[in-house]
Amino acid sequence: MKNTLKLFGVLGCCMALFAASSYELKSTPYYTTDDLRAIYSSGNTDSWPKPHIDSTVINFREIGILGEMSFPDDNPFSEEKKELGKTLFFDPRLSGSQQISCASCHDPELGWADGRRVSYGHDRQQGVRNAKTILNVGYAEVIMWDGRAATLEEQVLLPMNDTRELNIHPEIAAKNIAKIKGYRPLFKNAFGDEEVTIERIAKAIATFERTVVSRKSKFDRFVSGDSKVYTDQEVQGLHLFRTKARCINCHNGPNFSDGQLHNAGLTYFQRKYQDLGLYEITKNLADIGKFKTPTLRELKLTAPYMHNGLFPHLRGVINMYNAGMPNLKPRLGQEDDPMFPKTSELLKELHLTEEEISALEAFLLTLSTNNFRETIPTMPK
Repeated sequence: MKNTLKLFGVLGCCMALFAASSYELKSTPYYTTDDLRAIYSSGNTDSWPKPHIDSTVINFREIGILGEMSFPDDNPFSEEKKELGKTLFFDPRLSGSQQISCASCHDPELGWADGRRVSYGHDRQQGVRNAKTILNVGYAEVIMWDGRAATLEEQVLLPMNDTRELNIHPEIAAKNIAKIKGYRPLFKNAFGDEEVTIERIAKAIATFERTVVSRKSKFDRFVSGDSKVYTDQEVQGLHLFRTKARCINCHNGPNFSDGQLHNAGLTYFQRKYQDLGLYEITKNLADIGKFKTPTLRELKLTAPYMHNGLFPHLRGVINMYNAGMPNLKPRLGQEDDPMFPKTSELLKELHLTEEEISALEAFLLTLSTNNFRETIPTMPK
């Protein structure tokens, strides 16, 4: 009798374990790599596994291919305006030294960035933040690392006013361009007459920047139905991106950015490289250390990474996120400092294995395309 009871007890435990296991399988389905390949390349995002999204995430959008670029009502697209903007983008006469152009920090042969930790500007002064690529900038909801510009048109003027960058008053820049006879037909073709104003310069450059868009990436081809373009490792990396690795909490939407600003723990508070981010603009304590979520497209072309450019390799960035990023505790004397930065609650230790980290890295690199050579316009005289 005792043995029979023991047997029933063991069977009961086994049934309980089986029930728990069945529940886990039901709540978190198991997929083979072949399953994931078929699901993610189906062209139907509704069939994709449910992403791991925190309850605090707002305005979540699924990742996918980029849609058609939109242009503002007050600055519609025209080919003539784009060509004028492209010429101005490469023209160093928009700077105080007449030696620095927009393309100095946003070089098409360097992924429309400059490959440096921070850029050189007027009199070889160094900036304090990494020059982001302008690839796909027209899709961005937040402009610049600290979100200080509301539009691309507004952003164009900021480097002019910065003494470490173009170092020229915008109105003086406009007067310099107006003196160049070769620009007159370009402005007439773009705007209907030859008048040169800083507003027109900004609109033309912004129009050109909106046309700097990535070509179809390996990711775009895969999720559009080309199921064989991905390796097994890349398929697994895509699934990790949306689930265990938690990347999609911030890097969502077709441009792989939530269009928001977060404190990722890289404020370097009261140390070398200190940068308080959005707080420098708003003076709101809640904004200390917040920087925009950058796009993940074209990562292969745009190292080094993060707002300060301190990460030369993508693997290093992934390792930092895997560790939960720096979540510093106040040192002696900082305990009651209201300025002490608070890292985003979205950042947690991920416990990714080396194999998973490699898969995630492989997937992220599929968001890049091959660099292409841009034809540099001849400067008007």
